[in-house]
Amino acid sequence: MVKKNKNEIETSAFLHKLSEAPDIEKFIESNAEEMEIPSFAAYITNICKKTGKVPEQVIKNSAIERTYGHQLFNGTRKPSRDKVIQLAFGFKMVLDETQKLLQIAQKSLLYPKIKRDAAIIYCMNNHKDIFETQSVLQSLGLTLLGGE
Repeated sequence: MVKKNKNEIETSAFLHKLSEAPDIEKFIESNAEEMEIPSFAAYITNICKKTGKVPEQVIKNSAIERTYGHQLFNGTRKPSRDKVIQLAFGFKMVLDETQKLLQIAQKSLLYPKIKRDAAIIYCMNNHKDIFETQSVLQSLGLTLLGGE
């Protein structure tokens, strides 16, 4: 599980602060640091540092091709939504962490009313690994992760 930065404000509190702001320009100026979104590569590298995980092992646990995985970590490739989800499995993330990872990558969040997303959420909530998840998707006749 990834820990939040002590100084990081909750989104709901930030939204409340925004709704109370009398001037948007001043709000943006005074909250510029809070509004910075790290690059995807920096974010996943930071997760490795915080959790003590090695990128190579995360890539392997994600069932992502090794070279492509390293390109995601060094920022030379931008991930698809499926690759982000695969990395979440590689990191053994819970749903909230996965949704945050998808936000950082600027991809749509998992949505439980979509069959494929519901199956992925189910697998995540039941601590299944990427291979078990692929098996569940296949048994339901749904597109496998990485099969974009």
